[in-house]
Amino acid sequence: MNGSRILVVDDDDDIRALVATLLQRSGAEVREAPNGREGLREFHSWRPDLVVLDVSMPELDGWNVLERIRDMSEIPVLMLTARGDELERVRGLQAGADDYVVKPFGKQELVARVNALLRRASRGGPVDESDTYADAYLTIDWSQARVNVGNREVQLTPLEFRLLSTFVRHPRQVLSREQLLELVWGDAFGVGGDQVKLYVGYLRRKLDPEAAESVPIETVRGFGYRYRAPS
Repeated sequence: MNGSRILVVDDDDDIRALVATLLQRSGAEVREAPNGREGLREFHSWRPDLVVLDVSMPELDGWNVLERIRDMSEIPVLMLTARGDELERVRGLQAGADDYVVKPFGKQELVARVNALLRRASRGGPVDESDTYADAYLTIDWSQARVNVGNREVQLTPLEFRLLSTFVRHPRQVLSREQLLELVWGDAFGVGGDQVKLYVGYLRRKLDPEAAESVPIETVRGFGYRYRAPS
């Protein structure tokens, strides 16, 4: 985390100060914003490496801020919320958040999750030398983060795009849940394993809303998943 620029956006002064102090002690450079509008101004002017974003804020809430950030950037965003129900978590992840922490949170857990997101982001873009990938089922433009199935462009969240990219870079190789958590989420232990099953389901439905079972991402029972590109 040393030297990383992190923006903390939360209207609760105590929580915002606590998060900022924890991250500064871990070596990050931190700026704070007390509301969504100020957070977007800081985001534009400072260009942080990661944003810690509260969901519930007056006027411009975390969902709106996240949407505007995703229009411009794919930097990691960690959402903070007082609600811990599954629907709230799913909403955040589907909207493009990279991780989700429920208040009250453990101090070490928060720092660990931020570190995992920064570590994953630092690995950079695709490992392929080519800017594009194509097989008989889909095409991927790495530089534009664009996916097409046939003539249809598929809109994926950043996390869904990373998951698909991981599959196609390991064709016909069975990837375990732990491998996918490390390769896609950047943390094989700090993220719940049910996220893998959840996101494979999301990805299949995005690739083929009418026949998700026909998508060439196979479940290998007891072992994991693999991408079997059609010849």
